[in-house]
Amino acid sequence: MSVLRKILRTGRVAEPELPAPAGEGAAGGAPGPLAGSVQLRHIDAGSCNGCELEIGSAFGPVYDAERYGLRLVASPRHADALLVTGPVTRNMADPLRAVFEATPNPKRVVAVGDCALSCGVFAGGHGVEGAVGDIVPVDVEVPGCPPTPEALIAALRGLTGR
Repeated sequence: MSVLRKILRTGRVAEPELPAPAGEGAAGGAPGPLAGSVQLRHIDAGSCNGCELEIGSAFGPVYDAERYGLRLVASPRHADALLVTGPVTRNMADPLRAVFEATPNPKRVVAVGDCALSCGVFAGGHGVEGAVGDIVPVDVEVPGCPPTPEALIAALRGLTGR
């Protein structure tokens, strides 16, 4: 019974809440916050999986991005925003365009990591089509190689205005 008492006494342990975003469109020039919670569809367009580790950490129990109304979903038809990582490879350019078209309006695209923004170390590679912004319009940019969970959550909070 002492373990149960300790759990009840300790409560939920998470990182302290981050400061609120600095107003509408503060996260990389996005056109204002979306109402309510934001459903995100993650797309790996050809990354090294460094950004995926940080996304997993941001949505894990320590940083708990869901407390800000952010949630990962499995279908672009249920998504409000696309979370795209990595440089877009030639094999992923058409699927990325198809996912973008399948996402209902109003939709946002979040480019996560230096590779998604400028192809990073993969720039000029024979299998690289280009950055995410070359394939679909990008609303929010999250720089870093890989970006920290704090930076990722701060940028995504700009989508909700929370």
